[in-house]
Amino acid sequence: MSTFHAVVWMDHNEAHVLMFDREHVEAQRVKSRSHHKHQGKVGDIPAFFSDVAAALSGTHEILLAGPGLARNEFRDWCTAHRKDTANAIVDSIATDHPTDAQMVALARQYFKKFDAMSTVPTLG
Repeated sequence: MSTFHAVVWMDHNEAHVLMFDREHVEAQRVKSRSHHKHQGKVGDIPAFFSDVAAALSGTHEILLAGPGLARNEFRDWCTAHRKDTANAIVDSIATDHPTDAQMVALARQYFKKFDAMSTVPTLG
């Protein structure tokens, strides 16, 4: 699903990729290949980030969310390896563990404010 907006809740174990428009939401979970309870092995992180970036292909604005550093590490990784995804990331916010529906609601509100400040509104 190629949509304009996406919100990604992530930690080092998994990412919830939620792409949406006014009427539709498509959810995808991307799991780290690491079997560790906490942060994945260093060698696993690039593969995990690559999978998350692939899931976001075609999205124009991305909001990152999550409880720890993984979201910022993902943004830095994208800057070095996936410039198209890095350019689409508009912000990174700290969140606990909301449901997917709560994440989409938060993102819709965020993008309404974000779009109001830009020259091309995308959600009405």
